[in-house]
Amino acid sequence: MRSVVLLCSFIYPLLFLLAAGEVRASDCQSVPGFSSVYSNAWGIDERNTRYQPKSSLRSGNVTNLRLKWAYGFAGKTPRSYPLVTEDSIIIGDGGYGLVALDRDSGCKRWVYEHSGYISSAILEREVDGKPVLVFADRFEGIFAVNGEDGSLLWQATVDDEPIPNYSGTPLIVDETVLVPVASREVALAINPFYGCCTTSGGLAALDLRTGSQRWYLPTIKEPAQVTGTHFGFVNKYGPSGAPVWSSPTFSRERGLVYFGTGQNYTHPTTTTSDAIFALDIETGEARWIRQFTENDAYTAACNIEGLNHPNCAKPTGPDVDFGGPPMLVRMPDGNELLIAGQKSAEVHAMNPASGEVVWTTRLGRGGIIGGVHWGLAASEQLGLIFAPISDKKVFGFPSPGDPSPGLYALDVQTGGVRWRYARENRCDDEECVFGLSAGPLATNDLVVTGSMDGFLEILSAKNGELLWSHDSWRDYDSVNDVATSGGAFDGHGPLVADDLLMITSGYRYVGGQRGGNAFLVFQLETSDD
Repeated sequence: MRSVVLLCSFIYPLLFLLAAGEVRASDCQSVPGFSSVYSNAWGIDERNTRYQPKSSLRSGNVTNLRLKWAYGFAGKTPRSYPLVTEDSIIIGDGGYGLVALDRDSGCKRWVYEHSGYISSAILEREVDGKPVLVFADRFEGIFAVNGEDGSLLWQATVDDEPIPNYSGTPLIVDETVLVPVASREVALAINPFYGCCTTSGGLAALDLRTGSQRWYLPTIKEPAQVTGTHFGFVNKYGPSGAPVWSSPTFSRERGLVYFGTGQNYTHPTTTTSDAIFALDIETGEARWIRQFTENDAYTAACNIEGLNHPNCAKPTGPDVDFGGPPMLVRMPDGNELLIAGQKSAEVHAMNPASGEVVWTTRLGRGGIIGGVHWGLAASEQLGLIFAPISDKKVFGFPSPGDPSPGLYALDVQTGGVRWRYARENRCDDEECVFGLSAGPLATNDLVVTGSMDGFLEILSAKNGELLWSHDSWRDYDSVNDVATSGGAFDGHGPLVADDLLMITSGYRYVGGQRGGNAFLVFQLETSDD
């Protein structure tokens, strides 16, 4: 589960606060335009296909991509996915704020100053003729700001959970903001004197205009009970866990919202962990729930002291939750499948009306940071699903089996592997291990992906041939005069808009990836340049 990064959940905000104020991009005073917006969800569309139709990048011209400009983030673990309009790029800069940059030059239009950890994609909707931007702060909740000047409109939290974690990107459906909710207990359990654990994950529906809560569905409805003690006085509780780490998916045809859950934190385990949910969007009631791995219980305490920590569930793991959103993918016959990638390194296809499993394909050994970690992409015209596999081992946590990292192209109807892309690590150090954790993106006849050892790569979607590559392990001159260097590609992954390719380089994670603070913007070079 992605939340193991919460090992540092109390350190990151302090580091961001110390860094805040160092970022100063030159100003360009004008209001961003919002007549063209290039994504309306974490997965580009509300079906989370991660396919970008508004793109001029193709296999015949990608060798003409050149770095246009770089922006230096305030912190070394940036984790925001940009919103792109016809003239602006808006992205979260943790420790500094939400920044609206000129698309051509990178100069700053406005900033909403915010010292917290912006953890999501940036979403936009028009309300009463004005652009409203929505994002999640991992600890402080959901924020809505005025897209014209960056002023705050509202902030909301989900009060049903006492210590929520807002790791996933919300989804806006008309005037409803669907908010995935996890729990910080997965990291608090590191403290052996903490009574673990009593909370669960869930999905909340907020009003886009006000942030008021419409409904909330917890993934575990029964309250946790005392199940034992350790040290003679620290209570143990269960059931708990089943967090929702990623963005939901919406079917307008069915009126259903889909999302995946993580593992339980404690025993007894539930039938709602490592599962896919389908909810009625109007009421929040579950239509169906499909569990894929039973008896999976884990907290970050399991990485301490050789699995002997008292807050590590016994039996432990294997921690193979759904870290990325499910996708609704149309097949050539017009029917849809609900596709979900799991950290077990399995990809599952389901009937979206019933949850019945159509096919399952296993691609690697899976484990604590993948398998499929952040999500999938699809090319419906080619009938392909693109599944990135990390298979990286975390020190101190068992990872049986042989790793098989790479990018896999699967037939959407059968789950059969059409092709696989993989290569050797750039070196033997832990941060150099090749593996794909970030969400990929498909466009035209291409698929774009970034590796944990720092290479941004573009492949032919038809056969997996490597067409273009950029090594980000270097220093960059930034438009905002901040010392800027690249690192691992992880998290949200790349975004394409017209002739631009954008990506954040430097998401440090518990697997030993290299940190960095570079936001990179590439553009197709033309003969007139």
